[in-house]
Amino acid sequence: MILTNENYFSREASKEYLGVSQYKDFIGSLGKLGCESKALAKINGDWEIEKTTALLVGSYVDAHFEGTLDLFKAQNPEIFTKQGSLKADYKHAETIINRIERDKLFMQFMSGKKQVIMEAEMFGSKWKIKIDSYLEGKAIVDLKIMRELHKAEYVKDFGYMDFIQYWGYDIQGAVYQEVVYRNTGKRLPFFIAAASKEKEPDIELIWIPDEHLKEKLIEVEQNTPKIVALKNGDVDSIGCGLCDYCKHIKVLEKPIHFSELLGEV
Repeated sequence: MILTNENYFSREASKEYLGVSQYKDFIGSLGKLGCESKALAKINGDWEIEKTTALLVGSYVDAHFEGTLDLFKAQNPEIFTKQGSLKADYKHAETIINRIERDKLFMQFMSGKKQVIMEAEMFGSKWKIKIDSYLEGKAIVDLKIMRELHKAEYVKDFGYMDFIQYWGYDIQGAVYQEVVYRNTGKRLPFFIAAASKEKEPDIELIWIPDEHLKEKLIEVEQNTPKIVALKNGDVDSIGCGLCDYCKHIKVLEKPIHFSELLGEV
């Protein structure tokens, strides 16, 4: 298939291509557990992620800078008044946009070509990416709207870390950089242009060094064959047992001992 803005997130594209979000659905990140069963259910159209207020606020900001607000409004009419303005719970999105737009450097990083789609054959799979701001020959920039930017996230066995590693945005950087390299022959620096959803939005431009991206790309290369096998039905998926999808399909087989409630602490 030929990827377009209209079909990029379609079920057909999800089956044919592997993307960063789908990769993390299967494998997870340091801060979010992956679930093979849920990942396959999403691909097959058997499970959808709930649209929360926080998610929609971030999506509205994304759509503004993508230039796709009309499509966003058509897809999410419930967050708008009859007059077409945002309802009260979502008004903060406009505050975030205004904060971003009055910073000159942030806007320079966001001045590239919007929503640039590229694809590449990597590690036994077709991959797809969609770049928020592609500064051709100079940089790859991805916009992130986060709850907070400087909060230390804790992960067992790893300790405290930044939101980039916690949510696996360094994995995204590694894949984006490699796909662009395979299309252009240029290995461009990867940046996160981030804004927070706090009452007074915080903003940062964050660079992830190539050395770190190379390490994450090795992980992606190691994990991709298993994902391909799962998508092809060559191996059975394993559920995490903890996500909403696993709770939804859970079938009790026997009582458990109370000591099993916490699992591995």
